[in-house]
Amino acid sequence: MGSNESLSKVFKDIVYLPEFERDKKKLFKRFRTLDEDLETFVNVQLKLFHKLGIDNGAVEHISDLGITEPKIYKVKKFACKSLKGKGVQSGIRIIYSYFQNDDKVEFIEIYYKGDKENEDRERIKKLYK
Repeated sequence: MGSNESLSKVFKDIVYLPEFERDKKKLFKRFRTLDEDLETFVNVQLKLFHKLGIDNGAVEHISDLGITEPKIYKVKKFACKSLKGKGVQSGIRIIYSYFQNDDKVEFIEIYYKGDKENEDRERIKKLYK
């Protein structure tokens, strides 16, 4: 994905885990603007939250996983242009981890709330325990 160059200016490192890439590939068939939407999300929402300390309610820490480092977050407000008229209430959820000391973001999972209700906690625990 060529857009990583513009993303890497905000954070030192951004990683799309293979599981995330598989999820995204499936969703991309239905939501064609996903790559562009993700880039905007990183450059705006994640920058506001992690770099500028501005919490607009889009991102929440998942604190009940028993994982202290890295911090795991769930994005509940994600604007998807393919879902016209929905704005940030698109129903698309993103799970990612943030390694503050390394300034690194790892994207773990992306899903549509209409397909499944919650994040794959087993996947998260397997990756970070």
